[in-house]
Amino acid sequence: MALELRHLRYLLAVAEHGNFTRAAEDLHISQPTLSQQIKQLERMVGVQLLDRTGRTVRPTDAGLVYVEHARRALRDLAAAERAVHDVQDLSRGDLRVGVTPTFTAYLVGPLAAALHDAHPGVTLTVRETTQDGIEAALLADDLDLGIAFTGPGAHLPGIGASPLFTETLGLVTGPHTTAAADRAPVPVRSLNDRHLALLSRDFATRGHIDAHFGRHGVHPPIAVEADSVQALIEIVRRTPLATVLPDAITDGHPHLTRVPLDPPLPTRTVALLARADAYCSAAARAFTRLAHDHVAARAYAPAGPGGPGGPAH
Repeated sequence: MALELRHLRYLLAVAEHGNFTRAAEDLHISQPTLSQQIKQLERMVGVQLLDRTGRTVRPTDAGLVYVEHARRALRDLAAAERAVHDVQDLSRGDLRVGVTPTFTAYLVGPLAAALHDAHPGVTLTVRETTQDGIEAALLADDLDLGIAFTGPGAHLPGIGASPLFTETLGLVTGPHTTAAADRAPVPVRSLNDRHLALLSRDFATRGHIDAHFGRHGVHPPIAVEADSVQALIEIVRRTPLATVLPDAITDGHPHLTRVPLDPPLPTRTVALLARADAYCSAAARAFTRLAHDHVAARAYAPAGPGGPGGPAH
């Protein structure tokens, strides 16, 4: 009996679910059929791949090695199928892009519009997640590209980064804040007496902000924590609260005022991420060109190793 792809998919399903019943339901086959197929695979490779003695089905030591290679083989096969079906003239195609959350507020919309205008036959899937999630998905071939940050030692092995531009962040106020008080740079230490609305601690940007405040012994009272940039924008518009956001977001909202901080937050280098050894489709190449064109047209600061106060991260 020859090994077939279904044997690998069935093994990965059981390893993922830790249970034959749930794996069979996910695969839309009966449990006896699934068990039989796994036993066939074990006979073909000549070794037990799953430990069925506990409440949870787990790969054996040999099974762990086999699962890793099976996952890699299916991933490479999927990439090969995409390469075969890749249409160089971009009359059709698919592109999967992961972004960290702040980029949905000012970068995803223009890039999606540019891609659709230039290549309406390409289907774009955008996933908002953490940088760690983006890199893991790239390595698993669940994404083609990512937009996140780069810097020394910032990435998992196997991830390549192409710098796009330098992102700066600053204090942001709305129309309910006295403009005269916000014309001069604001000392960071003065924020100890200023109520802020900030992104939640799940955001890498919040960690970046907190680290800067901590270096200067600043602990401002946090009146609101939000899990979306749009929510922060609405809060600042309607209250005297200030926030900290990338300058590119502020520039796109005329009702927001950018206020210099002294010292300023360290800059961060924004980059396109990809798996270093992945096939680069025509759609991915087109998106990359459009991203660089957009950055140049908006005159974003050139990508660099870091900015005032520390390295990019």
